[in-house]
Amino acid sequence: MMNRPEFDDIKDYDEFCKYYWYRDELIKICRSHGLKAPSGKIELNKVIEAYFSGEKILPEKPKQRKSNKATNNTTKTVRELTLDTGLIECGFTFGNRFREFFAKETGVSPFKFNVDMVATAKAVKENGDEAFTLGDLLDIYYGKKTYAVYDKSALQWNKFVKDFFADEATKVFSQRMKAVASLWKIVRESDIKKEYSHELLEEYKSEIQ
Repeated sequence: MMNRPEFDDIKDYDEFCKYYWYRDELIKICRSHGLKAPSGKIELNKVIEAYFSGEKILPEKPKQRKSNKATNNTTKTVRELTLDTGLIECGFTFGNRFREFFAKETGVSPFKFNVDMVATAKAVKENGDEAFTLGDLLDIYYGKKTYAVYDKSALQWNKFVKDFFADEATKVFSQRMKAVASLWKIVRESDIKKEYSHELLEEYKSEIQ
């Protein structure tokens, strides 16, 4: 097992990728190095990858926010939704109005927004991207383009816990959540594959008693 070093002691991006990093840790790293610190782990990793390549992606200057009154007035004027309607312009939400719009466009009813659409809509709003349209979001649904991708690595911990509890051998622990958290900490701070297995339990059982 290789213990996770401090970020500043890591030599390159390949070494960095051997270890598990929480989103909050990545944000802290980016901010401490004067880098842009977006909200998603995928975007954060791109900033850090660029950093190891010698490129510093700097924080964007804050955009001037419109008043709530101006925003509300803009939203009210968009009565008819089309594929050319801007996401920000129409005050996009994941409510029934937009669900029905996409159901009509796709012929899928009931329509469900996929995770990449959710990640994209969030990123568009954070970036203040007024050029991004409902048609662009439809392209995200069909996989024709990519804007922001859902961070599937966030599910690693949940799957690790689920697999741990599914193993009958873990019932020997009186506090199973504490035990799985201890085992996860060992895995997270090493270059071990971030998956639970019975063999992993047997190897580190004495360290999580």
